[in-house]
Amino acid sequence: MVSTADITPHVLILGGTTESRLLAERLQARGDMAVTLSLAGRTAAPVTQPTHTRIGGFGGVEGLMRYIIDAKVACLIDATHPFATQISKNAREAVQRTHTPMVALSRPAWERQQGDLWTEVADMESAIEVLGHVPRRVFVTSGRQGLAGLLRAPQHHYWIRTVDRVEAPLDLPHAHYIVDVGPFTEESERAILISNGIDVIMAKNSGGAATYPKIAAARALRLPVVLIRRKESAASGAASDVETAFHQVLSVLGLGIERGV
Repeated sequence: MVSTADITPHVLILGGTTESRLLAERLQARGDMAVTLSLAGRTAAPVTQPTHTRIGGFGGVEGLMRYIIDAKVACLIDATHPFATQISKNAREAVQRTHTPMVALSRPAWERQQGDLWTEVADMESAIEVLGHVPRRVFVTSGRQGLAGLLRAPQHHYWIRTVDRVEAPLDLPHAHYIVDVGPFTEESERAILISNGIDVIMAKNSGGAATYPKIAAARALRLPVVLIRRKESAASGAASDVETAFHQVLSVLGLGIERGV
């Protein structure tokens, strides 16, 4: 006799984004698949997730392959942060080597609007160079990785916003730390920029609505933004929204739109 566990497909979501949580919730609600949401563990207090969650890395490509095989993963979904390029690369290699179907979900990058004063750069190092030698008041929202590069430009006054507290404060004469998590509003972002006399924003082009208000606020205040571009993704046919990814997963698993179809 074949048990339900033997016929229930297992879906592994590489997450860490709002979109990954929403997709997990949609898939879990159907009740005809087992869903595991994997988080890297870089956030100390992640948002409560709607399904079974694992925390931590896999141990590179080989470790991810072992998990896919041992857990009998029927479909892997890469819904990681647009700048989490290494895990996405590992995922592509792992599914190719294990012949596992994969669906990629990547929110679109922000596009320049009329009035935006953007300087787009390739990486954090280039972003710091763009700030120049004259002291400026900089609102940094590029995440904790790469912050050490700010030590090369100690003349600036930095307001550094991160999801988690920076455990080892930088040896900078003028560094202020803000711990907060989106979604933000344009009104609250304008208040931060105005009250601190910010001259320029440094950010990654992460896309999505949760952190876009700082871009809108900068536009309204005519403030320049140094924006770190995404690296070109090798994933083709990536879904740009949760609904599209949801239907792609059902197609891969041979399931209908309605539960049980």
